Amino acid sequence: MSAFDRLRVLDFTTTIAGPHCTRLLADLGAEVIKIEAPEGDMMRSRPPLRNGASTSFGQLNTGKKSVVLDLKRPEAIVAVKRLVATADVVVENFRPGVMARFGLGYETLKAVKPDLVFCAISGYGQTGPSAGLPAYAPVIHASSGFDLAHIAYQLEPRRPDFCGIYIADVLTGTYAFGAIMAALYDRTATGKGRMIDVSMLESMLSLTLSEIQLAQFPIAPPGRPVFGPIQCRDGYLNLSIASERTFQNLARASGHPGWIEDPRFALYPNRRANWGQLIDELELWSSQRTTAEVQALFDEHGVPSSPYRTVKEALADPQIAHRESLAEIQDGGGTFMALNPPFRFSEGRAAAQPFVAALGEHTEAVLNEIGYSPEEIATLTNTG
Repeated sequence: MSAFDRLRVLDFTTTIAGPHCTRLLADLGAEVIKIEAPEGDMMRSRPPLRNGASTSFGQLNTGKKSVVLDLKRPEAIVAVKRLVATADVVVENFRPGVMARFGLGYETLKAVKPDLVFCAISGYGQTGPSAGLPAYAPVIHASSGFDLAHIAYQLEPRRPDFCGIYIADVLTGTYAFGAIMAALYDRTATGKGRMIDVSMLESMLSLTLSEIQLAQFPIAPPGRPVFGPIQCRDGYLNLSIASERTFQNLARASGHPGWIEDPRFALYPNRRANWGQLIDELELWSSQRTTAEVQALFDEHGVPSSPYRTVKEALADPQIAHRESLAEIQDGGGTFMALNPPFRFSEGRAAAQPFVAALGEHTEAVLNEIGYSPEEIATLTNTG
C-alpha cells in the first residue's frame, strides 16, 4: 500500500524540474499520466542512450504512463478536459500564460474539476516583470546570486564556473512536491482545490540563507571559510567543524590537544579569526598521512569529515546498499539503476516504480477509459 494509490496526476511537464516533482508523486503510488507532444519530451533524446532509450529521461519519468496529445489541436483540448474531470492534480512547467492560451488555464480547469490542485512551475513565477523570461537551471543559479556567493568562498576572484548539475531544477521540483502535499492535505479538510505558483528563482534563493542576511547587514569577511578541504598525502578530505565539541574532537584526533586551551583557538571568535593558522598547522599533520588514515582517526573521534568522492564511488558506499537506495528500472533499452526517494516510511511504499513508458504507450488505454471509442481514438491520434 502506498500513500497515493488513489491519486491521479496529469503531468504536462518536460525536462527536469516538473518531471522530478511528478516522479516523486509516482514513487508514492500516484497514477501519473504524462501528456506528451507527438515528438515527446526532449529528455527522451538525452544521453546515455541504449537502443534509443534514454536513462536520463527514464530516471525522471519512471512509473508514469505516457499519453500523446497535440495540444495545438482542439480535439486534444477536449480530451484533456475529460481527463481533468477524473484527476486530482495537474502539474505544468510551461512559460506563464501558455496553458491559458491552450485553453487549459487554472480557472478553466477549475470549472471542470472544482477541487483540482493545479501546480505551475516557472523560472520567476506566474506574474511580475520577469515572469515571461526564459529560464533554465543554470540561468537561475546565476540570477539568484548563488554562483557568485559560491565563488566568494573560494578566496580569490575567478571566472564563474560552468554548470552541469542542475540544482535549481531538483530543488524547485521538490518544493513543488511539498506544496502539492500541503494543498491535498488542505483539500481533505475544505474540499477545495487551489492554484500553486512555484518560482525557481525563489527556490534557489532559499539555499542562500546566510547570504540573504549578509546582504542586509554586511560584515567584514571573516577570513578563510571554516568548511572546506584539508590536504592529505594522496588527496583531500572535507572538514566541517561547527561546534565546540567537534573542535575539541579535532584537536585530540590530530594530536593537538593543546589547541583546546590555546588563546588563538579556545574561543570561537578567536578561532574563527585564526582559522587559517589552525588549518596550516593541521595540514602539517594531515599531509603526512593518507586520506584513509586521517578519515579513520576522524571517525574514531567523531570529527565531521569525508573524502571527496566521485558519484560512482558514492553509489558503491555500503550505506547505499543497506538502505536499498537504488531501484532497478526497465525501459526499451534494458535495465538501469535509479535513486529511490531519500525517505522511508515505517509502513507503506516509497520507491521508484520499475518501468519507463514508451512514447504514447498508454494513449489508447487512457482515452478508452474516459469514453473514447477505438474509432475516435484513431481520429484523435491521427490528427494530434
